[in-house]
Amino acid sequence: MKTPAKKGAAAKKPAPAAKKPAGEAPLRGYDPKWLTRLYHDMVLIREFEDRVKYLFLQGIMPGTIHQYQGQEACAVGVCAALGPEDVITSTHRPHGHALAKGITADAVMAELFGKVTGCCKGKGGSMHIGDLAKGMVPAVAIVGGGLPIAAGMALSFKMSREKRVAAAFMGDGATNEGIFHEAVNMASIWDLPVLYVVENNLYGASTHVSLVMKVPHIADRAAAYGIPGKTVDGNDVIAVYEAAREARERALLGKGPTLLELLTYRITGHSRRDPCLYQPEEERKRALANEPIGRFGRRLLAAGVTDQKGLDAIRGGVKAEVERAVEKAMADPQPKPEDALEDMFV
Repeated sequence: MKTPAKKGAAAKKPAPAAKKPAGEAPLRGYDPKWLTRLYHDMVLIREFEDRVKYLFLQGIMPGTIHQYQGQEACAVGVCAALGPEDVITSTHRPHGHALAKGITADAVMAELFGKVTGCCKGKGGSMHIGDLAKGMVPAVAIVGGGLPIAAGMALSFKMSREKRVAAAFMGDGATNEGIFHEAVNMASIWDLPVLYVVENNLYGASTHVSLVMKVPHIADRAAAYGIPGKTVDGNDVIAVYEAAREARERALLGKGPTLLELLTYRITGHSRRDPCLYQPEEERKRALANEPIGRFGRRLLAAGVTDQKGLDAIRGGVKAEVERAVEKAMADPQPKPEDALEDMFV
C-alpha cells in the first residue's frame, strides 16, 4: 500500500479515558491514489466474502465460515497504518484481516478450498488463515487466543530492539475473556509495542454487548492498565487509519500499548447458518446506511477524488479478480495424505 502524502505529527500523549468518536476524519492532504486504494481494498474484502458466502450455500466449499461484511474499514484502516515489517494476529473471522495485510485473494481462496496452493497449504482453512511472510500469524479460532501471542511477539521486538509492532485484532466478546486482561496487563507493565484492536460490532455471537459489560465503552477498560484507550468510528476508514497510526507511533517510541475500540457492525450472520434474528430491523437499516464502503465511496465522490465511473471500474476489476481466484482454487491440486506429515515439530 502506498504511503499517504499527509505526514503525521509527533504523537501526543493521550489521556487514558476513552473519548467518543467525533465527526468524519477529513480527506484533505491525502494522496488520491492512496485513498482509492483504501476503497479498492475494502471492496475486495466485501466481494470476496459475498462470493464465498454463495460458494458455501451451494455446497461447493467445505468447512464453515465466519464472515467480515460490514467491518472492512477496521481491517483496511489498521493495516494501512502498519508497515510490512509489522505483524498482526487474528480471530475466527480472519478473511478481511488477511486480505488487508496483503495476502492475495488467490492464496486465501485456495486455503478455503483446502488446496495445497493456499496460504497455509490447505491445512488451516477458514479460521486459521495467515502467512508470516506477509506479517500475519495464522489466525487463532479460540476467542482471545491471539492476544498473548501478540504480546509475546512484541516482547521479542523490544528485546531485539526492532522497530516493529504487533496488532492484535479481536471482537468485543474477547474483552470478557480472562486472557484479554492478562495480555493487556502484561503488555502494559512491560511497555510492549502492541495495538489491541477491538472490532466492536455490538454482538458476541448473538449477545448484545450491553448485556455483558457495565462501562459505556470497551476502551474505558484501558484506564485499569494505565494505557490509552480510544473509541473510534470503525466505519470511517480514515479515522481508523489515523488512530492506528498514532498508536503505532506511540508504541515505536517505547510508550507501550494502546487499546483501540472500533465501533462497527456485522451485516452478516455470526456464522453461515445465522439468520440474525437478534438484530432489530431498524438497527440493521441504520447499519446498512452507514456501512463503510458506500459511505467512503460517497465521500470520495463529494471530495472530487474520483467519479462514479472510477468507482465502478474498481468494483468491476475486483469482481474479476475474485472470480479468477475461485476458478484457480477449484482447479488447483488437493493435498496428498502424506502432506499431513510435513510442517510438523518433532
